[in-house]
Amino acid sequence: MKVIASSLRKGNVVEKDGKLYVILFAENIHPGKGTPVTQLDMRRISDGVKVSERYRTTEQVERAYVEEREHTFLYRDGEGFHFMNPESYDQVAVSESVVGEMAPYLTEGMAVQVSQYNGIAISLVLPQRATFEVVETEPVTKGQTASSSYKPATLSNGVRTLVPPHISAGTRVVVMTADGAYVERAKD
Repeated sequence: MKVIASSLRKGNVVEKDGKLYVILFAENIHPGKGTPVTQLDMRRISDGVKVSERYRTTEQVERAYVEEREHTFLYRDGEGFHFMNPESYDQVAVSESVVGEMAPYLTEGMAVQVSQYNGIAISLVLPQRATFEVVETEPVTKGQTASSSYKPATLSNGVRTLVPPHISAGTRVVVMTADGAYVERAKD
């Protein structure tokens, strides 16, 4: 189905020259002078090659029909990451190349959107936020107002992020799954 380039988002699948590409990053650029364009960073599904394309925002692009369903993350092994469809209990294995940098944010039982094309998982979308425990951080230095208001911390998933000074080791925090940025202290 043809759609305008400006409507494409991360995780969408497009068909170009008979090959399927999953969009890793989509940005609409509106220069002061000239035509607005949509910059797309894509990964070819067949071999994993990354490609960068630029389209006019009104240009028509062929979007592939992809089945998107909610799945629950089960576990990770040598085959990849295993997800289960909660309605049919079918399991699907997703390769490491598809999961990519989202791997540290996957937790057992997490609900994610898995996109499949002809029965093969080609992309997944995590919830925007996830909760992790701070395992290591610097102690609070009282009266330290001249320095920045955030300090480095290591989360239970191994990701390093910046947290406010009042957060200590053992505290559960909510972070953005897109970049690992601190959102708030967990309310649980």
